[in-house]
Amino acid sequence: MFRKLLLFIAGALLAGTVQANIGVAFVHGTGSQSDAYNDYWTGDFIQSVIKGLPNSSNYTVINCDFTQYMWKSGAAGCLATQLTNFINNKSITSLTLITHSNGGNVVRWIMSNPTWDSRYPNIINRIDEVIALAPSSAGTPLADAVIDGNVFEEALGWLLGYKNDAVRMQQVAWMEYYNNEWLYGTSGRPALPKPFVSVVGTDVESAVWDGDSYCGGYSQNVGLEFTQNWLNSCSDGFLDCSSQSAAGSVWFYDKSKTYDDEPLSHAQSRRQCFGLDYFLRTRI
Repeated sequence: MFRKLLLFIAGALLAGTVQANIGVAFVHGTGSQSDAYNDYWTGDFIQSVIKGLPNSSNYTVINCDFTQYMWKSGAAGCLATQLTNFINNKSITSLTLITHSNGGNVVRWIMSNPTWDSRYPNIINRIDEVIALAPSSAGTPLADAVIDGNVFEEALGWLLGYKNDAVRMQQVAWMEYYNNEWLYGTSGRPALPKPFVSVVGTDVESAVWDGDSYCGGYSQNVGLEFTQNWLNSCSDGFLDCSSQSAAGSVWFYDKSKTYDDEPLSHAQSRRQCFGLDYFLRTRI
C-alpha cells in the first residue's frame, strides 16, 4: 500500500498535477520596523506585486531590527523566525524573497551560513529566488561618513539611522571583510545556494518641475541627489552601482526596463515607481 502511494505521488509530480505553493516575503532594509507594510514599502506597492501570486494571500512582510549586525538574533534570527512561521503556516514550498538595501545582506548571511542556525537549511531549501532591490552588497562610503560623524549624519538620518551596528557593518572595508570571510555570492567566493538577482539604481532626479521626482518622496530624492555628489557617477544616491551589483547577478539596471527610461533612486526602488511593481509581479 505504501509503495502504491509513493508511485502515485511520483506519477502526479511527473504529470505536473502537484503544484508548488508559491509565497513571497518582503524584507526591509536598515532600521527597526514594526509596520514595514505601511512605513517601509507602502500597501500600494505590496498589493500590486502580489497580484502575480497564484494565491494572493501567500505573502508576508518582515518586521525586524535591522539596526543590528546581520547575524544577530534581532536581525537574521528574527528573519529566520518570521520566515519559518510563514513557511509552516502557509505550507510554502517555493519562496521568493524581495529585499531592499541591507535586507539583502541579512538574507545572504542566512544563505551563506546554513550551520549557524538549525532553521536556516529549511528556509534555504524553500527559496526559489532572491530579488534584491538596490542591495548594499559591497557597502557604501556614506556609511563610513555617518560613522565618522560628519555632515552625512544629519543628511542621512532618515535613511540609515545614526551610528548603529548595521550602519557600521555597511562601511566599505567592513563589507569587504564580510564578503571575503563570511558571505557567498561575490567575485572569487562560492556561489550562493539559490539565485540572488539585483535591480540596480543608476541615478537620482529631483528637479522640482519634473513630476517623476516626486515618486518615492520629493524631499528624499533631493537628499539623495545631494549625497550622490560623494559617490560614483553611477549610483542611486546611497549606493554605487558596483555595490548593488557585487553579489549574485544583475536582473536589470533601472533604465533598461523602467517606463520612460527613468532611473530608480534608493527611495524609489521600494516604491510603485516607473513600473517596478509590475516587473516584480510578472517575475514572481
